[in-house]
Amino acid sequence: MSDAPAASSSPAVARISLHELLLLASVFVVAACGLVYELAAGALASYLLGDSVLQFSTIIGTYLFAMGLGSWLSRYLERQLVAQFLKIELLVGLIGGLMPAALFTAHSLLPPTQLGAFRVLLYGLVLLVGALVGLEIPLVMRILKKHFSQRYALRELVSQVLTFDYLGALVVALAFPLLLVPQLGLVRTGIFFGLLNAFVAVWALWLFRTELRAWSRHAWACGLTVAALLAAMLGADQLTTWAEDRFYGEHIILRETSDYQRVVLTQGGAGVRLFLNGNLQFHSRDEYRYHEALVHPAMAAQGAPKRVLVLGGGDGMAVREILRWASVEQVTLVELDPHMTRLFSSLPLLRQLNQDALLSPKLRIVNADAFGWLEQHPDAQFDVIVVDFPDPSNFALGKLYTTSFYQLLDQRLAAGGFAVVQTTSPLLARRSFWTVVTTLEAVGLATTPYHAHVPSFGEWGFVIASRRPWRAPTALPAGLRFLTPEGMAALRDFPPDMARVPTEVNRLSNQVLVHEFEAEWGKVH
Repeated sequence: MSDAPAASSSPAVARISLHELLLLASVFVVAACGLVYELAAGALASYLLGDSVLQFSTIIGTYLFAMGLGSWLSRYLERQLVAQFLKIELLVGLIGGLMPAALFTAHSLLPPTQLGAFRVLLYGLVLLVGALVGLEIPLVMRILKKHFSQRYALRELVSQVLTFDYLGALVVALAFPLLLVPQLGLVRTGIFFGLLNAFVAVWALWLFRTELRAWSRHAWACGLTVAALLAAMLGADQLTTWAEDRFYGEHIILRETSDYQRVVLTQGGAGVRLFLNGNLQFHSRDEYRYHEALVHPAMAAQGAPKRVLVLGGGDGMAVREILRWASVEQVTLVELDPHMTRLFSSLPLLRQLNQDALLSPKLRIVNADAFGWLEQHPDAQFDVIVVDFPDPSNFALGKLYTTSFYQLLDQRLAAGGFAVVQTTSPLLARRSFWTVVTTLEAVGLATTPYHAHVPSFGEWGFVIASRRPWRAPTALPAGLRFLTPEGMAALRDFPPDMARVPTEVNRLSNQVLVHEFEAEWGKVH
């Protein structure tokens, strides 16, 4: 076929018809749906198997490979292209739309010892959905070429199809984290886009009704697929509730999704537990051990701190401990997620746990990224800085453990000030722990590593960093349940299985800590 269109079909003369426009709109929808399934699979892998760059990268790589495989297989579809396209849309809508629900269900049913079986199911579904998505665009282009070859040259069809394809991907890439998941959740988002795929099939059924064989059979398939997805949409909340109840193993008293994370609060006979993206943040029965160990050694070393900065710690537990010191005049809490600070300053049960610390007149709450906030406030000076970030399980968190971040931390410390950093487990993640120590020392800070036993977490590590030597406290605030001046010596003793090992410096340019953390905690899980 000649690549040059007839004069009457030149872009300057030809006008796009309603059917052509709707077909191109279908390309937009198809592209949007395909990207949603890819993003949902990556998010689910991170959520259920550990929030790491490894999970997301391998899912995306597998999905793209499967799309390429589907595109290659499309050459073998030669007859009844519309009927083939219709079947593929229904399969993509059904399998892709229900994939998040199926994975949640499987993860809840399988015991922790059978994560290998879950991974087989996860990557099997990713390969299947990716291959089906890879078949879509080649078929659309061939259908358009068959029906509109007299009006458009091949290059024009390719240009239009790919334009709508990439535009759909852009819209979904922005909407997925900002609108879809926060408002619908992963399960309902998958089902919603499965319905969109099914509606594309319904549209193709109507548009090409005169050339489809066994039209009634295709109509029944469309109707049953739409009905199944609508039923799944109606039952999505019940499914999510059931899956999370099995996953957490306790009565869930709160389940919400913020712009940044999934927040789940459980209550059992032993107390209250908080989970963020499936990871335990604290248990009310022993959180005091963690927060006393985090806050008081640095506060006592300073002597009489007046201005204190808390980075992370939106639950208010660290602030509660800081306010035990009468010398404190102002506490600044920088927490990325406003949902957390609202929750822990309004829910009575959580206010009781942090003793209304987030309502203290001494406290100023700032909802911002800690790295950016430190950069934007070069004149801010603090006597003590408490760093209570989640563990460095991905690059976004890993940047908060780099020399670049610790240099900012050093610059915000007042003369004679002390910073303290929560630093994962020196027993289960030994190299990760000492990597943080090495990185703090690389910016010129003296370090004092120590650890405490928190039953819900096991041995947990902390590092004090300063420009002057740390001295063991001779006195601590009254009412502490765990920490004593006499017990500090034991916290600084590292037995052979937790003793220091040589490690690299964690920089923005290498992010070695994320890789160390993934390798060590991956063995645990």
